[in-house]
Amino acid sequence: MSDILSDASRAIIAKKVLAHVASLGPEGEPHVTPVWVTLDGDDLIINTALGRAKARNLANDARVAVSLTDPDNAYSVIAVRGSVIGFTTDGADDVIDSLAKKYLDLDTYPFRREGEVRVTVRIRTDRIAQQP
Repeated sequence: MSDILSDASRAIIAKKVLAHVASLGPEGEPHVTPVWVTLDGDDLIINTALGRAKARNLANDARVAVSLTDPDNAYSVIAVRGSVIGFTTDGADDVIDSLAKKYLDLDTYPFRREGEVRVTVRIRTDRIAQQP
């Protein structure tokens, strides 16, 4: 059973907060990377490009951890352990565009590379800790 995000956690995620996603590599080595994040219901949504280490790791091992620090209060922190429950290219370009709107106030993601295939990752929040 998954933990449910509190209203305070949802308020932090609604901000232009960078999430740090920890995935596991093929030898079990940790890999951490900052990402943009949003919510869909109770699930965290991130977006990346196929071929990147984060995408390979999350496609091969569903275990993930995510940490977020409130940009307005460095002592307000959310730490999530979760599971990847969705990994799709369908609609992924729209998701990165909506994240660009949230984070950059731009209608389209400006950092696309030629031939890049975007993927949306849905993370179920299995365990949530928040301070304070």
